[in-house]
Amino acid sequence: MNTIKTLGELKKSGYITKSIKDELRSNLKAKIQAGKPVFEGVHGFENTVIPELERAILSRHNINLLGLRGQAKTRLARKMTELLDEYIPYVAGSEINDDPLQPISRFAQNLITEKGDATPIVWLHRSERFFEKLATPDVTVADLIGDVDPIKAANLKLSYADDRVIHFGMIPRANRCIFVINELPDLQARIQVALFNILQEGDIQIRGFKVRMPLDMQFVFTANPEDYTNRGSIVTPLKDRIGSQILTHYPESVKIARMITEQEAKLDTNQSEMVYVPSLARNLLEQISFEARESEYIDHKSGVSARMSITAFENLLSTAERRALRNNEEKTTVRLSDFMGIIPSITGKVELVYEGEQEGAASVAQILLGSAIYTLFPGYFPKIEKLEKLDEKTTYTDLIEWFFVESGFELLDDTTNADYQEILDSIVPLEKLIKKYQPDLTPEDIYFMKEFVLWAMVEYKKISKDRIIEGYQFKDIYGSYISKL
Repeated sequence: MNTIKTLGELKKSGYITKSIKDELRSNLKAKIQAGKPVFEGVHGFENTVIPELERAILSRHNINLLGLRGQAKTRLARKMTELLDEYIPYVAGSEINDDPLQPISRFAQNLITEKGDATPIVWLHRSERFFEKLATPDVTVADLIGDVDPIKAANLKLSYADDRVIHFGMIPRANRCIFVINELPDLQARIQVALFNILQEGDIQIRGFKVRMPLDMQFVFTANPEDYTNRGSIVTPLKDRIGSQILTHYPESVKIARMITEQEAKLDTNQSEMVYVPSLARNLLEQISFEARESEYIDHKSGVSARMSITAFENLLSTAERRALRNNEEKTTVRLSDFMGIIPSITGKVELVYEGEQEGAASVAQILLGSAIYTLFPGYFPKIEKLEKLDEKTTYTDLIEWFFVESGFELLDDTTNADYQEILDSIVPLEKLIKKYQPDLTPEDIYFMKEFVLWAMVEYKKISKDRIIEGYQFKDIYGSYISKL
């Protein structure tokens, strides 16, 4: 079909014009009936957001995706292009992608009147039918809708009364396309008002010109909840004209969060081959985001973006890679102490409340890591009770006593793999604990699990951990307290 070059050939082919909303609807129906996934690569929305989005498309609605940052709102909008026809025809030279069978611009109408069936047409691929505009306070009506162009008037020797002096804005140029306005509340109220006619009647008004242009558009807006920020809000009449408002959300489980992170993280092939990441390390990384969304130090209205986990994962691998390079080692495994390398990924992506500001961003990041360890530990080992009977032996008594007898040890950040393993292997009660409760661990995962137990002992206040210049020092909690005195 996309080999057709003239209007006459298009008519003979039997091509039928469809509006973009009908196009999306018919292709969505075909995918649903064929049992094909509609929004591939978007995880965690299968039973919540995606069904609502499909209903909105079937209803031919303009859509507002409402949710906190990092909830895949823009990704969903971009995925909608996959529901468009692969190619559509438009009049060659048209600024607004005029349909050859239903032209709406003066240029296209005059060209078809002049050339008839010989009017040249070109084909637009669906990948070129996506337009996106970030709403900022400096956006004007001229940017979105259009304005009179004095230079065009001078060059064509036309008066300002001639509609040929109009320079079209982004929205008319996106005719027959998906048009996304991100962060809609940031758009000034008077600019939002300019969208009323386009959404309801489908026409535009420019500088008093009586321009009737029934634009064919699929609008998708994205916005944060109105109480997230005082920057602005969506004016009520505009909300009234948006057919469906769909609420997005963060991943509801660590498993889904892991899928998103592993899909989105940008890793070098050599890096992936050099650094092994234990499954527990991946779970721990995601749990940090879950802890952050519940933390008393972080503004819940601001949210914690999924990008935090993605960039933290990239930083985690880079920390282990750097250590391996410094030690001239070809391969290494992520250690729990490597998680200190993800702090820059956390501090820049969370909005702290007053209490968090008092603690400091880096301290809050370490608190989140500790909380994640505290939360995950009972899923792998028996729970550590806060209160224990005096002289009663528990699962962890031998391990705690080892620190009392041996006076602890130091674990440096850049310790070689061999030294790291030797240090952890020297803690005999730790070895017995792992074999008893996690007997099926692979050799690559054992040492991370050992370190995980030690850090958990710290979180449960059974041993102490102090930061020294080049690493960490683990000690018996009472000996550490006495030495500080």
